[in-house]
Amino acid sequence: MTPEVLTETYKSLSDGLYRVAYYILESRTDAEDAVQDLFIKLWNSRDQLDTVLNLKAYCTTLMKNLCIDRLRKEQRVQSMEPGPDIAESRQFADDYDAREKLERVLAAIERLPARQRDVMKMYVLEEMSYEEIEEKTGMSNLTLRVLLSNARKSLRSQI
Repeated sequence: MTPEVLTETYKSLSDGLYRVAYYILESRTDAEDAVQDLFIKLWNSRDQLDTVLNLKAYCTTLMKNLCIDRLRKEQRVQSMEPGPDIAESRQFADDYDAREKLERVLAAIERLPARQRDVMKMYVLEEMSYEEIEEKTGMSNLTLRVLLSNARKSLRSQI
């Protein structure tokens, strides 16, 4: 992948990847750092990126994994610190539970049928409107609503 293509990719994907990172890390600076780290990784492996079929999905998955790694590293560092306050421990446990739930939801989304998964990702993760999804996919508004409804039902039953 050429540097110009990677720069364009950065411009088009950085906002969505920031949202994913912020949702997981719950910190503006950590999310910004995570996006920068991801694109450094992409830059260092730009020669191998030509084999990636869906760069946006690939980057989203990398971002999710990078954020989870950061949380695990933070957890190890915190566990090495002497005597954490009980209230802080409970808060961290609640945060960890929320992140575990997020991981289960993201895994369940990946198990959805392709059309439902794609529409769900566009609507929820990329925050696209029905009209934007219609333009991108060529599906009717009613079809999109049915796919989203079925995807939500499926997710509820899986989780």
